[in-house]
Amino acid sequence: MASDPNIRAHKARLQDAEDIFNLVNSLSGDGTLLRRSYAEVCENIRDFTVVHRATPEGEQTFLGCGALHLYGPHLAEIRSIVVKPEYRGLGAGDELIEALMHEAEEHEVVSVCLFTRIPDYFAHLGFREADRDAMPDKIYKDCQTCPRLYACDEIAMVKGPLPNIAVLGPKTVQRPELVQINPVAQLTGTR
Repeated sequence: MASDPNIRAHKARLQDAEDIFNLVNSLSGDGTLLRRSYAEVCENIRDFTVVHRATPEGEQTFLGCGALHLYGPHLAEIRSIVVKPEYRGLGAGDELIEALMHEAEEHEVVSVCLFTRIPDYFAHLGFREADRDAMPDKIYKDCQTCPRLYACDEIAMVKGPLPNIAVLGPKTVQRPELVQINPVAQLTGTR
């Protein structure tokens, strides 16, 4: 729960798309978040939740956003979660996670995952580290097109039991076969 009573999370509307687009893409240059087009944000606006803080004048200040992507009743993913740097530490991130977890509960989703570089933050919210291969729907849907597929530095985390089914693609993650190099053969020219 946010420590500031003026901080509130609510489902995003199309009017929030520009703020979401700008914030998510402000962190895409270094790979913190994947770049999203404005059209993609608009198309998926119903996945997003935003957090605002009311000012004494009654204005709403946009603090951050996050999305809940549903793979099926067995798995959902919290993604694109970010709070503007100048508003971190006010409870906005906790408010977002609480709202997204409530949404997952409303859909009766059994397991909620996320991929992060700050696992300690999510651990204090009840998430635990997990093997990314235990979530093949996530890997099949998103990771296959990620530029960091084979050099991913994110930690997979989950709340709830690991899913034991996959609905989108293969039940196991296909890994590329690594070529075995024999250094002695390379030096001597023999095989």
